[in-house]
Amino acid sequence: MKKSVEMSRRDFVRLGAGSVAAGITGGKAVMLEPKTLWPSSAAAASDTVRFGIIGTGTQGCDLLRASRHVPGIECVVAADLFDPRHETVKQILKKNVDTTREYRRVLERKDIDAVIVATPDHWHGRLVIEAAQAGKDVYCEKPMSHTLEDGFGMIDAVQKNKRICQIGSQRVSSILYAKAKEIWDSGRLGEVDTIEAVWDRNTDSGAWQYPIPPDANETTLDWNTWLGNAPKRPFDGKRFVSWRCYKDYGAGLPGDLFVHLLSGIHYITGITAPPARAFSTGGIYHYNDGREFGDLQWTMYDYPKFQVVLRCNQNNKYEDQLFAFYGKKGTMFIRGEGAPAALGAGASLAFRPEPPYQTREDYSIGSWPEKTREEYIAKWNQEHPAPGIGEYKVGSEEEVYAAPANYSDLVDHLANFFSSVRTRKPVVENEVFGNNAALSGCHMSNYSYFNKKVAVWDEGSKSIKGE
Repeated sequence: MKKSVEMSRRDFVRLGAGSVAAGITGGKAVMLEPKTLWPSSAAAASDTVRFGIIGTGTQGCDLLRASRHVPGIECVVAADLFDPRHETVKQILKKNVDTTREYRRVLERKDIDAVIVATPDHWHGRLVIEAAQAGKDVYCEKPMSHTLEDGFGMIDAVQKNKRICQIGSQRVSSILYAKAKEIWDSGRLGEVDTIEAVWDRNTDSGAWQYPIPPDANETTLDWNTWLGNAPKRPFDGKRFVSWRCYKDYGAGLPGDLFVHLLSGIHYITGITAPPARAFSTGGIYHYNDGREFGDLQWTMYDYPKFQVVLRCNQNNKYEDQLFAFYGKKGTMFIRGEGAPAALGAGASLAFRPEPPYQTREDYSIGSWPEKTREEYIAKWNQEHPAPGIGEYKVGSEEEVYAAPANYSDLVDHLANFFSSVRTRKPVVENEVFGNNAALSGCHMSNYSYFNKKVAVWDEGSKSIKGE
């Protein structure tokens, strides 16, 4: 990462991090500088990484838009079962790329190095496995797996075929999260026993109530193939666009948002193994529209050295997006990271030191006899002498960092993946990292939620058991 650029507080507020910066008293505000994307200059045509994409719904199209800002790569083929999206792909890329309903046409092409998988969750396992078997590196959207079994099968296929695999929780490539990891690794937080992460929304769109395209029907969409291994049923436009609401295709709030939250926590702390236990609760409080997942969900996790509490609420946005790391020596907050419409505008990180906890006792000694109290105070003062003249150091001030208003961690995440495709160096979020995030964020959370039991991870049998 390049050296940070220090700014005045006025500039900082103007650029969109005022909600945090306004609370600073004499602290410093720093705008983080994005790293140089790979490669630093346009690659020769013979050196360009060519890729295909399978699934060009909302996230697939966002990935294609982001790919236009990554030098040295080119999308040459796109597969989607809904025909109108073929035209959208060409509009985004501003060229006449090959489009098809048949994903195997993508995997069979010898002129591509990598594949992006951006389908509904229930297709991830099959597509990643087949892509690895076809010799393609693969970028797979989060959550990595739809079932526990899918995840371990995907790991086996990627590693057996010696492929590069990156999972699409883009915040692990964010310059803000890199700064947060730097603060964590420095030990400045002290012992951290609690980590809280929140991603709340309060819009119909945020609750997956999407409009059905007027041209969506069984002529323009290969519905039976879209269902894949899910139970067969008549065409249902609501299930097609709002698939996250249903167990057959998605994983609800845990699959949409918990995986993002846990991926960030795993990256910052360096602790990526599944937690020992998880307890989840919540329910459907407003969006009683036939969905199978709650519009509010909480999960508490037992990690070896700290507790993690996650919440996603689709009925109130006051907290919006928050990561909070509560340590004995300091507290770290990340707010507003990565709002897609604003490409991260307003995202900020703050570190606030805690007051010293080793202080002279004043409260309980109020009941001591005066002589005993004075002797205690004198002894404490002798053992903890005040700094001399010129030795006193002002305590650390609050620090605030922000990403530029036009910064996109999605672009950085894609750049990290394609750099690994080219260099064969490890990615930032490989198949094991992604599987553990899905295992914890999706599968343990939803097991507890639906079974009303504590979910316990059994490492020996690679299974979740109830308690």
